Amino acid sequence: MEEVQRHSVHTLVFRSLKRTHDFFVANQSLLPEVDEQLEKVKYTIKARDAYGLVFDRTAKSKALAAKRADGAGIDGQQGGKDTVLAITAGEQENGLVDGVNAQTALVPVTTPSSQSTSSAVQILPKKAPTIPKPKWHAPWKLCRVISGHLGWVRCVAVEPGNEWFATGAADRVIKIWDLASGKLKLSLTGHVSTVRALEVSPRHPYLFSCGEDRQVKCWDLEYNKVIRHYHGHLSAVYTMSLHPTIDVLVTAGRDSTARVWDMRTKANIHTLAGHTNTVASVVTQAVNPQIITGSHDSTVRLWDLAAGKSLCTLTNHKKSVRAIVLHPSLYMFASASPDNIKQWRCPEGNFIQNLGGHNSIVNCMAVNPEGVLVSGGDNGTMFFWDWRTGYNFQRFQAAVQPGSMDSEAGIFSMTFDQSGSRLITTEADKTIKIYKEDDEATEESHPINWRPEIIKRRKY
Repeated sequence: MEEVQRHSVHTLVFRSLKRTHDFFVANQSLLPEVDEQLEKVKYTIKARDAYGLVFDRTAKSKALAAKRADGAGIDGQQGGKDTVLAITAGEQENGLVDGVNAQTALVPVTTPSSQSTSSAVQILPKKAPTIPKPKWHAPWKLCRVISGHLGWVRCVAVEPGNEWFATGAADRVIKIWDLASGKLKLSLTGHVSTVRALEVSPRHPYLFSCGEDRQVKCWDLEYNKVIRHYHGHLSAVYTMSLHPTIDVLVTAGRDSTARVWDMRTKANIHTLAGHTNTVASVVTQAVNPQIITGSHDSTVRLWDLAAGKSLCTLTNHKKSVRAIVLHPSLYMFASASPDNIKQWRCPEGNFIQNLGGHNSIVNCMAVNPEGVLVSGGDNGTMFFWDWRTGYNFQRFQAAVQPGSMDSEAGIFSMTFDQSGSRLITTEADKTIKIYKEDDEATEESHPINWRPEIIKRRKY
């Protein structure tokens, strides 16, 4: 038995290529001859199908120009409406329909007149787009200032029962305040650096916190003690969100990743990688996309929670995205960047509209069920918007605490209470401010200054 000679893969591949080439090389030059007449008919049919209306209009405009040049009169009906464009049916003469021979055409030619009784379909002029009038919202005013932290107040979360709220600050302390009276109820210590985000669970007596010390903690509010740590982040943790229906916690931060944790087992289910810079904001919802993140790399990503992969990346922003907020009832969300606030429709992330006006870094946003969207800037400016129309119905500069510098007017976080009637902001002057609607305001005292832009239409 002869031994089979062994060859390298490289040699075998090239032998296979050569055999394939030799097998098919004989057919390379045996292409059928081109029938010029059939090619001409084919291109005529294609041109008539795609550009037939243009050909008709061109021929008629040339005929009109010739008549005017000869001084011939144009009948009254045509002369009165010579600027209106119309798609007219082709005249059938000598077996020609729109210039194509009906007997020799490869595709049966049908005339519009055989389909409808009218001989012309007139193009109606487009109506100017209607801009909906914004809903009237009462202006908001400051009703309480709470001081107690010894550093920048970076985050706030309201309890589902609407009785208290928690704040975290650069003094490494989490403070719990009574919502009705504004009095301090409790201080929680345990973080060794700035507390950057807080979340209160609606289904468990748990408070979650994260900070610049890379720690993510779960506090049992029945004992006011830490019962779980979630280890895994490589750098500061800036934001977190609790899934509304399942026991899952999502955290994100300066290591450019968002991590999905099993709340009870502390297991890192997914590490959502894809951003190239700090992830500054994360939100979760019960329907797809269940996780949305905004990053300093100027992108917003929508994630598939089951697969742990990015569904799509929104690249419309030109600068870092530091805040994302979900609408409480509509299937929409908004993202904030120094260039614009942008509204999007889920689940694909379809762009809706821009809300422009801020000339500073936008750190935070909040929206209530009435459709009031609030955005807070790094220079202390607050803008109030009507969500549906994007109308900016109020804007003002937050006043700093007496004794603070004007540069300490930055707003770091904000949220509405569960009723949507109180707005809580946390600021760089170490205070917490609570705003409410002005009860005395009416549509007459504070009218909508609404001037819809007139969109000019091109006249044909």
